[in-house]
Amino acid sequence: SWDLLSAPRWVGLANYREMMADRLFWIALKNTVYFTVVSVPVTLLLALGLAALMNRKLRGISVLRAIYFFPVTASIVAVSLLWSWMYTPDFGIINYLLSLLGLPKVNWLVDPTMAMPSVIIMSVWRGLGFNIVVFLAGLQSIPRDLYEAAELDGAGGWNQFRDITVPLLTPTIFFAAIVALIASFQVFEQTYIMTQGGPGNATLTLVYQIFLNGFTYLRMGYASALSFVLFAMLFVITIVQVRLQTRWVHY
Repeated sequence: SWDLLSAPRWVGLANYREMMADRLFWIALKNTVYFTVVSVPVTLLLALGLAALMNRKLRGISVLRAIYFFPVTASIVAVSLLWSWMYTPDFGIINYLLSLLGLPKVNWLVDPTMAMPSVIIMSVWRGLGFNIVVFLAGLQSIPRDLYEAAELDGAGGWNQFRDITVPLLTPTIFFAAIVALIASFQVFEQTYIMTQGGPGNATLTLVYQIFLNGFTYLRMGYASALSFVLFAMLFVITIVQVRLQTRWVHY
């Protein structure tokens, strides 16, 4: 037990017992898992699809690649503020575009059922650029001879993608999945800037709860216990993925 001001006091496993009975901990864990389960597959699938489309020798393709990568270079705080303004119910550009289509406005960051999907949409948009670059590097390392041989055998575009691209891209997919999973479990800036964990704890995540307990409530012992639990979960997930690597990664 430590409040940053007085001397730390040994309390054994009290912080962990409190954590197991803490309703907010389970809400934060559920929200973090929800964010991860939705954002990671969507980001990887979109990035893979866009990378496959961009892996062509077309005029201006380098400019298009740079445009997609630009959000990665922008400050996450600035991006979060920008999307908060875009999500504004009455004056945001997103609801304005919906009104042009005759659709009702959406309370993106105010409605508890829409707050987390709104954060996920922004996070997916920002994370696409990095994953597209990773997948492009993997795609460009696949020999063109394999595709030419497949064409001679009568294989279409989908068969080539399924039987050549995906198997030979599995090391890249594995790397991107590991990085995306670790980043998704540490989501913080988006919820801190856009929703402050609300409304009604709908976007409260583990890292945000660690921040609140450590630097707002000055409960460093409890925040440290939360941090160790987060580390343990990431460690187990990474070990499981590494174990599975030998089964589905082709070199």
